[in-house]
Amino acid sequence: MRPKTIEEYIEIIYALEIREGRASTGKIASEMKVKPSSATEMLKKLQKEGLLHYETYAGATLTDSGKSLALELKSKHRAIADFLEIIGVDRCVAERDACQMEHHVGRETMERLERFVQFVGLSQSEPLWIENFKRYCETGELVECNLCACHDTNKPASRIASALLRIRK
Repeated sequence: MRPKTIEEYIEIIYALEIREGRASTGKIASEMKVKPSSATEMLKKLQKEGLLHYETYAGATLTDSGKSLALELKSKHRAIADFLEIIGVDRCVAERDACQMEHHVGRETMERLERFVQFVGLSQSEPLWIENFKRYCETGELVECNLCACHDTNKPASRIASALLRIRK
């Protein structure tokens, strides 16, 4: 099992703070599945980094920097979960997987992923290529599409599509 990260603590503290006004050490430890002494150690570290205010026995509240990080993580989580759902992953599974993925995606990739989700969300209807992808996932059949630039072999996606078509034939 990998060690709990700073980001995971920030997310839990943020959620507890919204629900209860502040995050008690005991509840943080319980959520993180660690001993209270381990949670206390991390809270002191996070306080030194300026991400929260910590008082023994009272618990923790996030600083503006901590809240900003929490909101950024929440946004990343939402975009990843939405992306996974767009490609046909069940929402419960998408939420679970987004919890893991959000901590490992770089800024450039995340910005592009957020733009993709935004683009799909702004579409009037489900794009044909998403319908074709879902059909491919269900049947394994790749539908040739004359409406798109799938046949421009200079584009990476086109090369992949062309290779898949050759394999299927």
